[in-house]
Amino acid sequence: MAMDTLPHAAGIIGAVVPRIDGSLKTTGTARYAVDHNFPNLVHAVAVQANIGKGRIRSLDASAAEKMPGVVLVMHHGKIDNVYRFYPHESDGTISEARPPFSDDKVYYWGQFVAAVVAETLEQAKAAAASIKVEYEAETPDVKTDLSDFDGERPESWKRGDPDKALASAAITLDQTYVTPVETHNPMELHGTVAVWDGENYTLYECTQGVVNHRVVMSQVLGVPRENVRIISRFIGSGFGGKLFPWPQSSIAASAARTLNRPVKISVDRRMMFSNTGHRPHTQQRIRLGATQDGKLTAIRHDFFTQTSQLDDFVEHCGEQTPFLYSCPNLVVTTGMVRRNVGAPAPMRGPGAVPGLFALESAMNELAEKLKMDPVEFRLKNDAERDEGKNLPFSSRHLKECWTTGAEKIGWKNRTPEPGSMRRNGKFTGLGLGSASWSAARIPCTASVELCPNGRVCVRCATQDIGTGTYTIFAQVIHAATGVPLDRIDVFLGDSSLPEGPTSGGSMATSAVLPAATTATNSAVTRLLHIAASLPDSPFHGMKPENLAISNGRVMQKGDQQPKVVGVSMNSGRQLSANGIPFEEVLKMANLSGITATGKTAPSFEDPKAKQYSLHSYGCHFAEVEWEPEIARLRVSRVVSVFDCGRIINKGAGTNQMLGAVVMGLGMSLFEETVHDHRTGQPINNNFADYIVPTIADLPDLDITFLDYPDYIVNEYGARGIGEIGMAGVAPAITDAVYNATGVRVRELPVRIEDLLKSTIHEA
Repeated sequence: MAMDTLPHAAGIIGAVVPRIDGSLKTTGTARYAVDHNFPNLVHAVAVQANIGKGRIRSLDASAAEKMPGVVLVMHHGKIDNVYRFYPHESDGTISEARPPFSDDKVYYWGQFVAAVVAETLEQAKAAAASIKVEYEAETPDVKTDLSDFDGERPESWKRGDPDKALASAAITLDQTYVTPVETHNPMELHGTVAVWDGENYTLYECTQGVVNHRVVMSQVLGVPRENVRIISRFIGSGFGGKLFPWPQSSIAASAARTLNRPVKISVDRRMMFSNTGHRPHTQQRIRLGATQDGKLTAIRHDFFTQTSQLDDFVEHCGEQTPFLYSCPNLVVTTGMVRRNVGAPAPMRGPGAVPGLFALESAMNELAEKLKMDPVEFRLKNDAERDEGKNLPFSSRHLKECWTTGAEKIGWKNRTPEPGSMRRNGKFTGLGLGSASWSAARIPCTASVELCPNGRVCVRCATQDIGTGTYTIFAQVIHAATGVPLDRIDVFLGDSSLPEGPTSGGSMATSAVLPAATTATNSAVTRLLHIAASLPDSPFHGMKPENLAISNGRVMQKGDQQPKVVGVSMNSGRQLSANGIPFEEVLKMANLSGITATGKTAPSFEDPKAKQYSLHSYGCHFAEVEWEPEIARLRVSRVVSVFDCGRIINKGAGTNQMLGAVVMGLGMSLFEETVHDHRTGQPINNNFADYIVPTIADLPDLDITFLDYPDYIVNEYGARGIGEIGMAGVAPAITDAVYNATGVRVRELPVRIEDLLKSTIHEA
């Protein structure tokens, strides 16, 4: 879209707006973390353990230390300036609590046991390969069955007496659903470039939270926060795996201080499967009770979630369960099971995605037992208020999501009997899954500067993880000032800027909008007061409230549509007969600029917001095609409808949802990280064996946003969208699989072995 065809200021919020950083990425100008190079820079390569449990008996680095170019070898007993981070005693979060090389124990396969720093990457790799490590190995525990847990099972939610209600229910369902380990695989690998100047650290990171990263690293490195700067201006996606610091960051920073030289370290694709997080294995038992006419009377959601030996990570599978449906008796319990794997991490839609696979699959199965249509069953049990918190919803249009999606997919033509629908010689099936995600406003600070060169600068220490945050800031500035997007400079991804939010939980946009708006309005107000007070100003003596800024020009209200009289031969910009450019006001006032700061107050501190339950909603309808002669299953269509408040950038928002649905397709049919039970090694730790969807796998995708702004969340009515697009995809697909094949899949991903059990064959 050409700049002159962009929507005008009044209509830019909610429009399809090209990303202002798009040209930097397509031309290769955008610099990611490990693109940074400095004089005297050296390279670090980590050495991984090749056992899944045990201890290091001996480590011989003598050969490595003598190899050409090697300047440092680090291992247990030989690493400086790295301390433990205690997340419960601070305001930050780390991914792996154990500092690198802090003891001689091995807790998971691939754990870093040493690192080599050399003049070149090739020299570092060669030296790392020469290090000899002997272990006292034990058999690792990487079992996928989590039911051996015998510890406490805390109740995160409870109301009524679900066990009594289940015992007396007319119709019940009791099934277990399993999701496997899935591994984040963003295009950009994890990496760090660490620079030490004798007093301060500057770390170039691929992080989803520069502020959190600074908090953590200041404690890990034992220096004040003001001595740590984190820069992450462009990120090749993260999906949650880059939310919090991983060990390679500490290794690079420690080496930089030891050597007083810049150090670069990068995690390779194989390491991504053991050293930078994963969605943990879950095992969920769902018990539902209902009356004969289909009214829910009981929900019991008991789940186990895998974690590492040292990190207390819980995949909160039951977080959407208490409010999604109306039910008087409900309980959610958790069991955290330790295994010899690396630390898990949030992955797109943490908790909700695996949790809704279980809950929504159970709802589909119970609808079948009741001989009710799954859409009708959900409509009958829609919640009018959050029964978990006993609060009204700020905005909820889930019913419309169901009915709109059903109409678009042609649900009325669905027949419930497996194998009863055919098209072009193939069996077809339709399935449904609901989606939900929590909404909130989190703290944010942003500054806006009106510059003397006619540009506007906005600054915030949040980051753009590829979702369009740069552009959203620019949209807000343009909407308030009319300054064209190509004259707006957005500075993000630097912890030295005004403190901004982590890009996670689908909450960054709702946080930055109020802060950016407040800052812009404050700067404009100052500008208009100055314009009215200057003796040489054409607005001298006027009341500031009678002035406005439009198209970047100060003018009287009511005269805000510029009268174009020509084009400047110097700048190519349109010349207007009314008003004066804001930079002329600055020049008359002899000002170098006007800067203002805005803050976003978190919703948990807002008395009004605390009176409501804040969530986004949606649903997915999936269609599959089944060819039993060749055991070929294909997802042919997915129709997705979302109630996410107001969408700020319809183009970027649609792209996010399309990508999320594709990730849901991968979760349903392809993705599973498999650990060798003998060694604990992730054996499919590469893109040849870890299968993700390709273009050839993509179905027809249809994304619809319902336009119901939620002004309890913020003045724009915008809620987050990044996570919810993946929630509910898997149960929609597995339900469609059952409708086409007669096979109920309760353990993901759907395997060809599952489908071979189908009794539906070509007549």
